[in-house]
Amino acid sequence: MKFLWDSALGLLVVTGGLLGLTLPFGKLATAAGVPAMVWAFVISLGAGGVLLCALLLSRQKIRLTAHKLRYFFVTAAVSYAFPNLLMFSAIPHLGAGYTGIMFTLSPVVTLVFSILLGVRRPNMLGISGIAVGFIGAVMVALTRGEAGQPADYFWVAVGLLIPVSLAAGNIYRTVDWPEGTGPIELAVGSHLASATLLLAGILALFGVRAFAPLGGVPLVVVAQVASASAMFAFFFRLQAVGGPVYLSQIGYVAAAVGLFAGTIFLGEHYQLLTWAGAVIITAGVFITTRAQGQTGARAQSQAA
Repeated sequence: MKFLWDSALGLLVVTGGLLGLTLPFGKLATAAGVPAMVWAFVISLGAGGVLLCALLLSRQKIRLTAHKLRYFFVTAAVSYAFPNLLMFSAIPHLGAGYTGIMFTLSPVVTLVFSILLGVRRPNMLGISGIAVGFIGAVMVALTRGEAGQPADYFWVAVGLLIPVSLAAGNIYRTVDWPEGTGPIELAVGSHLASATLLLAGILALFGVRAFAPLGGVPLVVVAQVASASAMFAFFFRLQAVGGPVYLSQIGYVAAAVGLFAGTIFLGEHYQLLTWAGAVIITAGVFITTRAQGQTGARAQSQAA
């Protein structure tokens, strides 16, 4: 377990895989009539609540400051509430697998933001890996959803906003990370802040009746809360170990999981071009992972 906690690659695979499960779970929930905003609330409240219990059981002290509160609510809005709302709104129109592919654009947007802001610039091999992944993502985007069911361009545009929001969150969390604060505490605060924002929106727009459809999918709710809690515990650790650009690679892993889960378990069908793009995206992951290893080795040699 300690090896996994310190391994960028291990954290990437686990975090991306758990994120990918959110896509088929979300499709099952929205198909049962659960509003997108309510399902996003379930994830934030469930993950934040479970991790808060774990934090309290470990007897870690939680000290709230103005800086932490700002971090919690900005992260909540940009990284969780808004992209989750977009994702669960788009899934019924694009399919779980196709919506997952939108996550693959996050590394490209994160790289652009990272270079512009001077946060962390990958080496040439890392840039090459992201470029390869981007080519695969473009191939997938051209298919516009499931085979024989091209989605409206509006929903494709909604899907494209997901990586923009995720990229902004990747950069912000690194730039404004509260000093001396652990990843679990940040995950707890950010998710409970997200749940607060979403609850206010749900009550204002729909009222309490919006929660009624959750009673039809209790097992999906439990599975989603469990996977989300585990994912976000690893998510913030990956942020600290790998940095914002490497963290953004979880979109590649999540897209692959969503694509296979949608095809095998949800009966979705995708064109050959979609699958070819997914293979190219996978190649991009391996290239950027190798680049991350080179960067880490170089940093250690310079420190020595």
